[in-house]
Amino acid sequence: MIIDLRSDTVTKPTKGMLEAMWSAQVGDDVFGEDPTVNALEQKLADMFGMEAGLFCPSGTMTNQIAIKLHTGPQKEVICHKYSHIYLYEAGGIMANAHASVKLLEGVYGKITAQDVADNISADDVHACETTLVSLENTMNKGGGSIYTLDEVKPIKTLCEKHGIKLHLDGARLFNALVASGESAKDWGAQFDTISICLSKGLGCPIGSVLLGSKADIKRARKIRKSFGGGMRQAGYLAAAAIYALDHHVDRLAEDHDRAKAMGLMLEKHPLVSEVFPVVTNIVIARLQDISPEVFLSKLADKGIKSVKFGKDQVRFVTHLDFNDEMLELFGERVKEI
Repeated sequence: MIIDLRSDTVTKPTKGMLEAMWSAQVGDDVFGEDPTVNALEQKLADMFGMEAGLFCPSGTMTNQIAIKLHTGPQKEVICHKYSHIYLYEAGGIMANAHASVKLLEGVYGKITAQDVADNISADDVHACETTLVSLENTMNKGGGSIYTLDEVKPIKTLCEKHGIKLHLDGARLFNALVASGESAKDWGAQFDTISICLSKGLGCPIGSVLLGSKADIKRARKIRKSFGGGMRQAGYLAAAAIYALDHHVDRLAEDHDRAKAMGLMLEKHPLVSEVFPVVTNIVIARLQDISPEVFLSKLADKGIKSVKFGKDQVRFVTHLDFNDEMLELFGERVKEI
């Protein structure tokens, strides 16, 4: 049995999801005439108490649309140095928005209001003006660490004081909400735009939704068009997302429990010096006396797929297609390395 823990993007649609896709009502979304896409966008907007949504092929696209929306040439976005928008979106901030980036330090990939306050660039002839702060929840490179509302609210207050927009890369936001028990509407109230990825823990084959005001989403729709992101009968994909929102959110707690069990297994391994605190569905292990490449090769020989996540780190991600039997096998096979 192959155990694929490279990412929560490797899942296949469930039978119920496929049935929902098969029976979807569709139209041309570029004309705004796909009823299922419209329903998905409104469903997520209502969940987060925001005005409108825009369905896109990927989380990278929704993030990059938001950055282009809120910045531009000689403008600046503040984010953590390990942010997905900076590390894993192919230089999109520069290529798409022609904006500058200010990278901050922070424990487990998180930044504070004080960090932001200390790094805001004024509209000065010598500097790029800070017009956007971007947070990530959960924080991928932080081992699935989460922000709480109490941490975000002071950042929101600071941004409002300085006229700065606040964006959330919510790639695994539902994992964070399940872990914290906090309300989607409370989170929606903190941000100008939120990117919701549907193809990770929720198990959809494709798609993300950008949430924001009606005015911002109107502009975002034009940016999406310029990025080549306009889709036609996208309702088949939107139907998968609606199904996931109705059936796959609460079960994220199972992924978290299995990730925590996996973390405990890895902590006992002689080749592991540290496991990042496991809060959601991501497990990052720091290695000793072995390189990630060799460790990954030994895992592959045992039928386990993982990824390198730094010069001495590997990452495992639990998901919809990883069950208790696989967890037990994982523990047995890792002991053999």
